Amino acid sequence: MDKIYLSDAGPKVSPAIYGFWRWSTEVDNTVETMEKIVNLCLELGINTFDHADVYGSWKSEEVFGKVLAQRSFKREDIVLFTKCGLNIPNPGNPDIRIKHYNTSKEHIVQSVDNSLRKLKTDYIDIFLLDHLDPVSNLEETALQLDQLRSSGKIKNIGVANFTVFQHQLLASYLRTPIVTNHIELNLLNTAALDNGQLDYIKQKYMRPLVSAPLAGGRIETGTDKLAIRVHQKLEDIGKKYGANVESTAVAWLIKLGALPIIGTTNEQRIRNIVNAFSVDLDRQDWYELYLASKGE
Repeated sequence: MDKIYLSDAGPKVSPAIYGFWRWSTEVDNTVETMEKIVNLCLELGINTFDHADVYGSWKSEEVFGKVLAQRSFKREDIVLFTKCGLNIPNPGNPDIRIKHYNTSKEHIVQSVDNSLRKLKTDYIDIFLLDHLDPVSNLEETALQLDQLRSSGKIKNIGVANFTVFQHQLLASYLRTPIVTNHIELNLLNTAALDNGQLDYIKQKYMRPLVSAPLAGGRIETGTDKLAIRVHQKLEDIGKKYGANVESTAVAWLIKLGALPIIGTTNEQRIRNIVNAFSVDLDRQDWYELYLASKGE
């Protein structure tokens, strides 16, 4: 899997990215499980890994750091994303009473330092803000991000789940470019095609990174009318390409220039997503799937 530039200002990444946002159980959050998944990804050509302080009940970064410390692969051979902003109540964090966002300069500094310590690394390739906190001082937030980049602790700045206006607002305060915006996009949620997120990302010469490319498994196993209709259309069109439902669904995203963020721990599902890169949907097949997602 050849590496590609994330944007005109960002680093090279693998065309598929593995993210740990679904690692919420103790079963997942073990060194053995994570090492197995990471090594499978590396075997398949995926060298880019997406973290956040809250993932895995605030534990996934630390587990990944233990895997990295075992030196079965080199730090310089992988690309690490991590992020802060979203705060979720958890027994391990009793100070958090309700779900909220915090992108204050103090929280950013604390989060970066904690992530570096947990991940056992000297730098983060891309540090992202997950949602924009409307009560933080945005000028201070941007200045702190620029200072962290100048210090070498973070190499690039990104955002996740930002609207177009939020993206523009933060960019207006920063001295350095934003290199990515993680958005949710799949055949059961095409809002980013309609609200301008996808267009603005491309306007800024960035590749869209899409979370939930398989809608959390709903594309394969969903029982609602939309999921059933889209699943049937994926089956029909997939036969033409010798591809299963999941590979065809991700191929639909790849046609948009999107980079899928894989969240499953199911090894076959990971392989299905990688197999999507060998499926080149023709234009009318792409639109047939899009219309199915719209109920037309």
